[in-house]
Amino acid sequence: MFDFITGSCNFVIQAVENTMEEIVNKVKNSGLLQKDLAAYKPRMPFYEIDIAEQLWQGLILKEKDYRAWLKEHDWSMYDNGAVWIHCSSEAIVPAWAFMLIVSKLTERGIPSIVGSKQELEKMLIKKAIEQEDLSQYQDAMMIVKGCSDIHSIEFAMSEFVAHFQKAAKSIMFGEPCSTVPVFKRSKKAE
Repeated sequence: MFDFITGSCNFVIQAVENTMEEIVNKVKNSGLLQKDLAAYKPRMPFYEIDIAEQLWQGLILKEKDYRAWLKEHDWSMYDNGAVWIHCSSEAIVPAWAFMLIVSKLTERGIPSIVGSKQELEKMLIKKAIEQEDLSQYQDAMMIVKGCSDIHSIEFAMSEFVAHFQKAAKSIMFGEPCSTVPVFKRSKKAE
């Protein structure tokens, strides 16, 4: 009945309250652990070192000049970042030239790779995944989120499965409402 004094519809409110059921989060209650691969995305800046910039006339690496550059270069500019090292020139660069740069970066704890920016990102993704403690995922039923904000998604998913399959009971791909089974431990393995 409508109460003209308070302006409320008590009968409508009562009817709604009587018909409402508790909303249950079935995914949460299922024990499924959903993982978003974006959690493994490198959050640091990436820097490039192109050895071609140190070549004499774009052709030859002079060891004396190169070692002087290594000594004078401000390596602190790469702190809190990661570095990919390459040579954009067609010149033949001795392996020790790359090793010397990696050595300087390693002294400062800066992750680096001789290769491309994409290879650097993959290396960091793999490292982040492998740092996950598997003990907390023992016998877990896991879902790898289908849409993640991460480059090299196929690589990240493959590394995820390779690492977590050691502990998980099952791994699925997608969203809880629509998953694709990827791995299920056989009963023999249990």
